Amino acid sequence: MKATGESFIEIDYCQRAKDGQLISGDVFLSEKVKEEGRIVSVLSDGLGSGVKASVLATMTATMALKFTASPMDIRSSAEIIMDTLPTCSVRKISYSTFTVVDIAATGETRIIEHGNPPFLLIRPDGEASIIKNELRPERWHDRVISCSSFDAQREDRIVFFSDGISQAGMGEFKTPFGWGVPDVEKYVRNEIREHPHISARELSRQLVARAEQIDGLSAKDDITCGIVYFRSPRQLLVLTGAPFNRAHDNDLARMAEKAPGRKVICGGTTANIISRQLNRPIHIDMRQARDSRVPPSAKMDGFDLVTEGILTLGEVLRLLEEDIAPEELRSNAAVRLTAMLLDSDEIKFGVGTRINEAHQDPNVPVDLELRRNIVRRIAQGLETKHMKRVSIQYL
Repeated sequence: MKATGESFIEIDYCQRAKDGQLISGDVFLSEKVKEEGRIVSVLSDGLGSGVKASVLATMTATMALKFTASPMDIRSSAEIIMDTLPTCSVRKISYSTFTVVDIAATGETRIIEHGNPPFLLIRPDGEASIIKNELRPERWHDRVISCSSFDAQREDRIVFFSDGISQAGMGEFKTPFGWGVPDVEKYVRNEIREHPHISARELSRQLVARAEQIDGLSAKDDITCGIVYFRSPRQLLVLTGAPFNRAHDNDLARMAEKAPGRKVICGGTTANIISRQLNRPIHIDMRQARDSRVPPSAKMDGFDLVTEGILTLGEVLRLLEEDIAPEELRSNAAVRLTAMLLDSDEIKFGVGTRINEAHQDPNVPVDLELRRNIVRRIAQGLETKHMKRVSIQYL
């Protein structure tokens, strides 16, 4: 990657189903190929909408993801995908579009497109010249596969989307032919100009919301936007639980003090240890609205968030596993921590292993008693679903 220092590849997406449908006919998948240091993302748009379109898109995205991660060549992969898809009984075609973004650890990027609107490469320091080569599968001469490759640079963004965005507002007076890719690009560039470090997650949400607005706040098609952002890693340290040996309390405090990036303390005992060792008082924020799920957060100099432990982490796990966007909820300690996790790139958990006598009640669920199990599940979800770099250090 043409940038000094280490970079992080943030990948995220936002999606809305067509109005009246319970499931989207678009599918977005990402996977890390750890042995090669590659990340592969696929956006597929199935024919039509609803369940049938979702099945077509899921088949396509899954095959494209596996074939791209394998040594198989593009033409053979595309033919297998097209041969496998069932034929529509009405239109007599088997059709599902796909955009594949394949990124090497060095930043070398390959993009394969079929049927979706063309991807955008947004490079703040200037225009990027991209050469696209076209391939036609032998058994599908009416289909065109477009292939591009380039070396990514720090602050590059790759924006790719289904036609629910480019065709938003089609038939309306102001947008008779839809929003259109050129105007989509103008919108993206304006957003980045006003917010230079906007995350992939937030930018994808903004773009989908704008398409919905152009559609009259009622999506006329499935809408999906995926974004890849090459940036300096955003670091977050989450400390929860007291060290197994009380003699290491000072080590916990020093770890918290010296860590770069944002810092969070989860747990009253943990917060009291750090407060005592660093001689920094804890202030409960009494202005917060009462919440039945989690206790209120607190403040301590040098830390971005101080929360209760097990209940808050358990709620964070629920939000992540149920894929509930924190922006859509009333703010509380768990919602704020979830948003910080999703907005960070390199996340380190420091997990104390001292038994907390407060959680030895046999009526307390096992997951509440064993915080390290909750942290392990949070870490796994952040790594596999959100492509974060996560480490856990037991203390």
